[in-house]
Parts: sequence; C-alpha cells; structure tokens
Amino acid sequence: MRIALLTYSTKPRGGVVHTLALAEAMARAGHDVHVWSLGRGGDGAFFRPVDPRVTVRLVPFPDRPGEDVGERIVRSIAVLGAAFTDERYDVVHAQDCISANAVPDCVRTVHHLDTFTTPELAACHERAVVLPRALVCVSAAVAAEVATGWGRVATVIPNGVEAGRFAAAAGPDGAAGRGRWRSRLGRYVLAVGGIEPRKGTRDLVEAMAVVQRHRRDLELVVAGGETLFDYRAYRADVDARAAELGVHPVVLGPVDHEQLPTLVAAAEVFAFPSTKEGFGLAAMEALAAGVPLVTRDLPVLREVFGGVAAFASTPAGLGEALLAAAGERDPVRTAAGRAAARAHDWDSAAAAHLDLYGRLA
Repeated sequence: MRIALLTYSTKPRGGVVHTLALAEAMARAGHDVHVWSLGRGGDGAFFRPVDPRVTVRLVPFPDRPGEDVGERIVRSIAVLGAAFTDERYDVVHAQDCISANAVPDCVRTVHHLDTFTTPELAACHERAVVLPRALVCVSAAVAAEVATGWGRVATVIPNGVEAGRFAAAAGPDGAAGRGRWRSRLGRYVLAVGGIEPRKGTRDLVEAMAVVQRHRRDLELVVAGGETLFDYRAYRADVDARAAELGVHPVVLGPVDHEQLPTLVAAAEVFAFPSTKEGFGLAAMEALAAGVPLVTRDLPVLREVFGGVAAFASTPAGLGEALLAAAGERDPVRTAAGRAAARAHDWDSAAAAHLDLYGRLA
C-alpha cells in the first residue's frame, strides 16, 4: 500500500513520536510510507533521524511575527492542505486536528480530547472528529468519549513503545549517561511534556511542596514542552506558585532524542499528573526503564497502567504517592511495569492499522 501519515509538527510531541514510529513499522512491513508535516520556522528535519525507507515530506511554514494562535491554526490547515492537493495514496491517515482539517477525507487518530477556548482551534477540533471517514483511538477510554460525545465508533489501537531503548538506558550501557544526569541534577522527580495546563504542572508543583517537606534532596525536573500554543500566562502562574511554596523546578525544555532515555532511567520517580491523556506514552517509557510511576487517577490511565502505577486525585495525594514511590522500589511492580511496556510494540500497532486500512479499502 501507498500510505500517507500526516502530523502538524517536527518537534518531539507524543503524536509526532507516534507518527514516526508507526511509519517506520509500516515501512518495515514492506509498504510505501510518506510522512507529511509542516516545517515550522524553517525546520528541515524531524527531531530525530527517520528510517530512510520512509519518505519525509516537509512543507515550508515560516513564522509570522505577531500571529496569534487562531491565525496560526487557520494558516497551518491551508498551507498543509494546499501542498497535499495533488497527491494520490491508498490511505491518508491524519494524527491531529490540523492535519485532519487539511485533508478531511482521511483516517484520523484521536489521541485525546480537549476543550479549547480559541474559536478557530475549537472548530478545528470539532471538524476533525466529525469529518474523517474513520477514527482510531489509542485507548478504549477515549473511544468511549468519542462515542458519547459524537456518536461515532472508533477502532482502538494502543500505542507502541520503544521498550528496548529505555530498558537499555537503565542497564550497564546507560550507566555513563545516567551518571551525567545525576551529576547535573542530583536526585529528581521527572515530568515530561513541558509546563502546560493539560500536563497538570501546577498540581505537580503543589505535590512537590509535600515531597520536599520530607525529602529536601528530591528536585523537580521538567523536560519537553514544544507546542503551538501560548501558555505564557499559565507558566507565569506556575512560576509564581512555585516561588510561594519554595519549589524550584529545573526546566530543561526539549531534550535530545538520544539523551532522553538515560534522563528517564536516572529519575527516582516519574510523575504523570496530566488532566487529559489518550494513552501515556512517556509514562510507558518510564516503566520500560524500571522507574516507578505516579499518575493522576483518570479512567484512561487506570485502563493503561492499572496494577503498575500509583494513582492519586489531588496534589496532596500526588505528593504522598511520589514520596512512597521514591522510597525502596517494589521489584514485583517494577517487573510488571517492564512487562507492560514490552507488551506494546510498534510492529503490532502497525499490523493493526494495516488490517484496518484493508477493511476500509
């Protein structure tokens, strides 16, 4: 099959990670796979090398000073759609609302559902659930939300995870990398995804105030955070609250693809206080590295991580759970977490997608 996978960015966001890994697995299975994305701000490549069997099609998308979020969304849809007009594929699969609006007669993965106040983004989100010919969700919980809210039946295909890459970072081959992170950061609680409302960063700061009353040696480290959206007001609020509480997060920003596994493996605990998720790929990577996981108590996270994570509903509860997880590691839960990560591989995810494509054809 000749397959197009579309994503909105070249940066290391969950949906982009998903797109590249899925494309590479389909190419390994012998298919002609093209990945389309906007090359924002002059980007000429994705955040990591892509298997040469996958054709990468980046559409130039220069920055416009003063452009607000709504204007950027509308322009993103128009530019990607115009570039794609004359292409012919057996399957077109969009991974986000921008690409699903650009090429609406597509298969679309709904990674998670959100509520937006920007009118253009809210409309983009709505159309990207209503218009595609078929929907995929990465968890049954999100598929249930789609069925309840829109009356549409989605095919559930969980994410894969590069379990071996993160497991290796926790072993002898990753010792030097882990040592460099610990020398720089000390002992730390890690969150990946940046500082934004959906990631629950403010609650995590509150939780770390609880942790540091008992464990002053544990720092909060936040990695990642490339996004289209303007979260400056939220970040200012988080900074102000952290200062009030005496919590001083170390904000790394985007971390190099090759260095991320050892950053994860060197953590004492992985914190995942997201308010909305579709699967939790970064959390599954932490389990692959043998790192204890504490998540917000959401139905989707119970579905994916039940039995291998600690759950909490409030900042105080998150703090207590982080403290407990930072103590002596439970070898049974660690082994179960590693097994859960190994059970989600990209070749199986690709096979499930290819089966769906065949049924649609």
